[in-house]
Amino acid sequence: MLRYALKRALSLLISLAIASLVIFLVIEVAPGDPASYMLGINAQPETVAALRAELGLDVPKMQRYLAWVGGMARGDFGTSYTYRTPVGQMIADRMWVSLPLALYALALSTLIAFPAGIYAAARRGKPGDIAVMGATQLGVAVPNFWFAMMLVLIFAINLRWFSAGGFPGWDIGFFLALKSLTLPAIALALPQSAILARVMRSSLLDILSEDFMRTARAKGLSRRQALWRHGLRNALIPVLTIIGLQFSFLLAGGIIIEQVFFLPGLGRLIFQSISARDLIVVESVVMLLVFSVILVNFLVDLAYAAVDPRLRSRT
Repeated sequence: MLRYALKRALSLLISLAIASLVIFLVIEVAPGDPASYMLGINAQPETVAALRAELGLDVPKMQRYLAWVGGMARGDFGTSYTYRTPVGQMIADRMWVSLPLALYALALSTLIAFPAGIYAAARRGKPGDIAVMGATQLGVAVPNFWFAMMLVLIFAINLRWFSAGGFPGWDIGFFLALKSLTLPAIALALPQSAILARVMRSSLLDILSEDFMRTARAKGLSRRQALWRHGLRNALIPVLTIIGLQFSFLLAGGIIIEQVFFLPGLGRLIFQSISARDLIVVESVVMLLVFSVILVNFLVDLAYAAVDPRLRSRT
């Protein structure tokens, strides 16, 4: 298991190095100069040059890249061009919104998808299976921002059970703050739970047709007992993959939902920084999100080995 983990950790480091170079190059070649944008089109060239020197934009790109990577390795993400505040502090402030929202949405997605997928697989071809698959098809087809607007219309405007947007902060109390994230979390979770339920159903149906499942049935286990004792664990590998990818998406892909609910999260920070050409913020936030994706995939690989010991013997 240790050898397996070390190999995956080495792959993680290589992926991070490649990702950092790609992110830096892609963002640096984007059109528009931050200094010119901040000073306006009527700024004098000398003033622009002075601001570029102050922001460190006049040094060679390779030197800037190495300084950026070295700073991140030390926990220093640099200083925002626009707000003149440490990028790390900006990320930390918004992470307290985006991370709980992603975890909340992932928990809801899993709680919805697992029972739905297992129920559909256990009743293959029956009305219950057809109903679940129809609902998941609708969940996959409808975008999450539509769900968000419907939730606001029903539960915030008509019923007045929740606020229509904004985040009051964790200082007011855990449950009140969590309540303000409930509608955004549901809007994010519904499409993801539809995908996860379909994967769970498909994986379970593949496992139910395996020889060891027929052997379990021949030994006297009912279909339900064989499914819960032997089928579910073996069906988890593709499901774990989807859960890992979903967490990364929920953490990085909630830009539209954060805009709908006016949440001060990482999604809005990226959007605002791109609009202001605040390159250091965009690079650092995107790199952090890439790191989260790679780290989650690493943890999923370890979960594979825990679920299926055969994977450890193949490395």
